[in-house]
Amino acid sequence: MNTSDFTTYAPPYDLLKNKTILVTGAGSGIGRAVAYIYAKYGAQILLLGRTEVKLEAVYDEITHAGFETPIILPLDLAIPDETPYLLLKKTLEKSFSCIDGLVLNAGVLGKLSPLDNISLDSWNTVFQVNTHSVFLLTKACLPLLRKSQNASIIFTSSSVGRRARAYWGAYAASKFAIEGMMQLLADELENTSNVRVNSLNPKATNTAMRRDAYPGEDPSNNPSPEEIMGAYLYLMGEASTGITGESFDAR
Repeated sequence: MNTSDFTTYAPPYDLLKNKTILVTGAGSGIGRAVAYIYAKYGAQILLLGRTEVKLEAVYDEITHAGFETPIILPLDLAIPDETPYLLLKKTLEKSFSCIDGLVLNAGVLGKLSPLDNISLDSWNTVFQVNTHSVFLLTKACLPLLRKSQNASIIFTSSSVGRRARAYWGAYAASKFAIEGMMQLLADELENTSNVRVNSLNPKATNTAMRRDAYPGEDPSNNPSPEEIMGAYLYLMGEASTGITGESFDAR
């Protein structure tokens, strides 16, 4: 399927029925839209994020729509400690026989400036949220993903994670690391499990992060998160079975 087709992709109404999918950064923006649309198509959603009140708002939105009740998993991805991820792994393994999907959406922009103006603390924070937490969450979820009959991991990429541009600093470097992590994991899992692994670049979308990065841009010129959900549905549904190690654009 060509990426140009994502906007017209029409999945069956039960695309994700009986699937359990964990979405990070689920409290707002693209993560919120992914959680809602996956619930709409039948999945039970594990809402992971830092701000509990935002997760509760998404929880209410999903339950009020009559979809399957989601589960809230508060976790601050900026904390450089593996302990919360080990606890999360134990919690998930006690509660679920498998996980069918993992959308690694959470991220921070960091400081956009010349490289030599970025502090080590700022650099480390961006890498902790954008890269190290992705590694730790993937490790925590892989045993349950391997138990699924057909699982999908979606890493969140960026245009500057494929071709860097000046002043994008740690954000660009962290997204290059994400592309590398996706490729190596896809290669490790290919032919040894039912888990496929791909990256998805949302491209310009009307989110808070985009508005911070481009304050002079008219945000209404970019699609809303809800308008790019075709790509997320395709990569999580069975239509993408067998596709792994690829870098996609949402539109």
